[in-house]
Amino acid sequence: MTEIRRTDSPAPARKPSGWLRPALVAGAVAAVVATLSVTLPSDEPAPAASKEAAALWEDIALAAEKADVPTGIRDDQFVYIKSKGGWATQRGDGAPAELQPVHQREVWLSVDGSREGMLHDPYVRSDHEPLEKPTPGIPSNTDYRHLQTLPTDPDEMYAWLTGASEGSDSKDEANFVLVGDLARESLMPPAQAAALYRAAAKIRGVFVVDDAVDAAGRHGVAVARIDDGERVELIFDKRTKEFLGEREVAVEDLPTGFEKGEVTGRFAVLERAVVDEAGQRP
Repeated sequence: MTEIRRTDSPAPARKPSGWLRPALVAGAVAAVVATLSVTLPSDEPAPAASKEAAALWEDIALAAEKADVPTGIRDDQFVYIKSKGGWATQRGDGAPAELQPVHQREVWLSVDGSREGMLHDPYVRSDHEPLEKPTPGIPSNTDYRHLQTLPTDPDEMYAWLTGASEGSDSKDEANFVLVGDLARESLMPPAQAAALYRAAAKIRGVFVVDDAVDAAGRHGVAVARIDDGERVELIFDKRTKEFLGEREVAVEDLPTGFEKGEVTGRFAVLERAVVDEAGQRP
């Protein structure tokens, strides 16, 4: 999987399992980034998801089943996603990591994966930059046609998650990362989205954060998991259960320089649509 990188700009300060934010290129999700610290896996498995988290996942799945998706989507169209966010970055000179300012990002993804996409993120010097076509056969490709082929049964979806996720010593963490990546920068068909969230209820170590704030300042309820000293929150609207965005918070002092309680990343989805051309806005 591929990360949009610039040698003259700081790289995200992410752990190996890499909540790479957002790192969607060529239809693939979640890249692995440079190791800043390594937490050795514990012999003790994480506890099962809390009852509150399991119930919330089911509410989210029920809402996903009823989500409106444009009808008649053509292979030659593009999924458009507008977002804003900012993540921890660290230069190679050993300086402490810094939190990017919140900035806007737009991405256009080929519906069937056969065409180049486009990224517009001026903050990282990507001005309507072409994105390579996804490599065929990668399980975690996020073009819409591929997502339509994923299982609609939660158990089968969980098996797919476990096989497709990577980038961590903990399979639970890797699965949680992949759920977040699919929620963030793709258009999930309703049946597959519902199965994804029901499968997510099997991920161990997940709990509920009653009030979490995304990069747009919107308050929601989050399903969260702690790994490598950070709490990663997937935030949903309290009423509609629509995905809003993410937040990362240090739960201990980190080697990158962040102190316990500091936000280390935040993201918000502002708009999703289907358009006819890369670069076109709804």
